[in-house]
Amino acid sequence: MLTLPSLDLPLIWAGLIAFAVLAYVVMDGFDLGIGILFLAEPAGEDRDTMVNTVAPIWDGNETWLVLGGGGLLAVFPLAYAVVLPALYPTIIGMLLALIFRGVAFEFRFRATGPGRRWWDVAFCAGSTAAALFQGFALGALVQGIRVQNNAYAGGWWDWLTGFTILCGLALAVGYALLGACWLIWRTEGPLQARCRSYARALGVAMLALIVVVSLWTPMLNPSFNARWFGWPGILLTSPVPLLVALVSWRFWRGLTRGNDRTPFLFAQAGFVLCYAGLGISLYPYIVPPSITIWQAAAPPASQAFLLVGAAVLVPIILAYTALAYWTFRGKVHAGMHYH
Repeated sequence: MLTLPSLDLPLIWAGLIAFAVLAYVVMDGFDLGIGILFLAEPAGEDRDTMVNTVAPIWDGNETWLVLGGGGLLAVFPLAYAVVLPALYPTIIGMLLALIFRGVAFEFRFRATGPGRRWWDVAFCAGSTAAALFQGFALGALVQGIRVQNNAYAGGWWDWLTGFTILCGLALAVGYALLGACWLIWRTEGPLQARCRSYARALGVAMLALIVVVSLWTPMLNPSFNARWFGWPGILLTSPVPLLVALVSWRFWRGLTRGNDRTPFLFAQAGFVLCYAGLGISLYPYIVPPSITIWQAAAPPASQAFLLVGAAVLVPIILAYTALAYWTFRGKVHAGMHYH
């Protein structure tokens, strides 16, 4: 029997799944953001350029979503059994939107005439819906899931609250910001200039939404409030707002100085800091406010066996992703394509 008794396997696996989700957000976020911004560009040639910046890499980005969901099922089966029924509407909506978006992504290259316009609308609608449903699911998890006898005890619409709607809007705006910054980096000319203006407006909106969500979150749960404002938890949490302010300043500075890469990097850094703040709030719960990562974990032998597979698989995914981004680096111009 394979065991690793000297390691805290649930904690390691929680870190791996958290990393997979973060990797999906930072890699597929700008991909979805391009779709959200799609109809803001009236020229078909500019839309082609936008999708061509992600055409070689967009499929691989979603690998992390599969890894995170599969890891939750295999390593934290209790959490999977509780979270899935609680979030069925949001998860089903997200998956349908991603499928719809993927079909539109491929079909728009083959369509001609008015048909292409309809596929463009579908691509934008699928991207926006996927972002909103991901935000709804995140907000529903943070606000807490009712659990009784290790099973979901809520209703079909418990996830739908003002907080979850706010989280959905915030994530959609954030993804649109990442998409605009990605296009600043990967395009040039009038399209790049327009994306700079999009990024300015979206950056202000995103910062305002971060403030509102950050102030609302501690009010959802006494443990969140104690973590952020109690002693000694405030020693850990107090640097996060300061770092967000610093990153926001560097983002704005890079944007106003005409840098191509800096806005994207610091927008991503802002997402990482928000994710870190979320982790600080939720730890040690995997299903807040009642199930911890240790309570939800599979038997140690199962965790150890799967950890060996993850130790092989994750580096391969990282290497493939790095190779794809490196191979297709540089500016994308009108007329270039990968189909």
